[in-house]
Amino acid sequence: MTHRFPAGAARACAFTCVSLSIATAGFAGQAVAAEATAADVQSYPSRPVRLIAAAAPGGGIDILGRLLAQRLSDAWKQQVVVDNRAGSGGLIATELVVRANPDGQTLLMQSVGVSYVGTLNRNAPFDVLRDLAPVALVASQPSLLVVHPSVQASKLGELIALAKAKPGQVTFGSGGAGGASHMGTELLANATGIKMVHVPYKGTGPSMAALLSGEVNVALIGISTVLPHVRSGKVRGLGVSSATRSSLAQDIPTIAEAGVPGYEFSGWYGLLAPAKTPRPIQERINAAVNAAIRHPEMLQQFGGNGFEPLGGSIDTFRKYFAAEVAKWKRVIAEAGIGNL
Repeated sequence: MTHRFPAGAARACAFTCVSLSIATAGFAGQAVAAEATAADVQSYPSRPVRLIAAAAPGGGIDILGRLLAQRLSDAWKQQVVVDNRAGSGGLIATELVVRANPDGQTLLMQSVGVSYVGTLNRNAPFDVLRDLAPVALVASQPSLLVVHPSVQASKLGELIALAKAKPGQVTFGSGGAGGASHMGTELLANATGIKMVHVPYKGTGPSMAALLSGEVNVALIGISTVLPHVRSGKVRGLGVSSATRSSLAQDIPTIAEAGVPGYEFSGWYGLLAPAKTPRPIQERINAAVNAAIRHPEMLQQFGGNGFEPLGGSIDTFRKYFAAEVAKWKRVIAEAGIGNL
């Protein structure tokens, strides 16, 4: 299978030397992972699996988590139960998985946010590289920058001009402090020199509702979630966050094309487990996920929701994850986003 990583992954690989050293130190704990017998592996999972989704219902993490849970349930003949644990930019969900028994029965469905949750929360009681095992890359999806129709901006340049003319008066909503929508918008603000007021909500659904009602002016939301509202005229689409235009909205320019050269923020989603989960069980999960995202029905569902399947080996995800952690440490420092 040819694995296509999110746009920008090539640049992330510029951090390879740093990434590999981090990976070596961060994942050393997995060398002492609990032993698993052949019987344990063959019988896995022997009971329902808890899939903790680090977001409220309605966003990309939740949608992907439920699609994947259904496919894995069918493959394993065991129920995979999605448990939504939103809050603190994924901190709550991540800590639950870090503290879980490392037997493969508790998994984490997270987005790119898991690679910087520890950087933004300096007092986090875990280290994602040390305490989590990246098991499988699932998919990627761009976001769409949108404004409420009351905002006097039909193009990105006009929004930037408005925000500069009225610093601190334009509001943007997000699915939570430290989440992808927050970080992507902060990167845009940093790149353009504008100042907007952040209004965090408990999940993508509530932030979408706030945008539709005009409670906030701007939002950067997964394209599959917000595009129907753009098509109906309830919000106005200004730019796609990825490096290339989305196949779902070829008529909407990228943010880079719309006036912010070099801007790119395309979220990836992955499945992770407690670090000491036995490698054979990780491999079993990885194989099941790769099979699931190649299934024709799953590919159709991915396409309809604007997701691009990823997949690949555990080691590939591990190296990529370490590179992402290193990249976001640099980005956060340069953007001056600070501790949450």
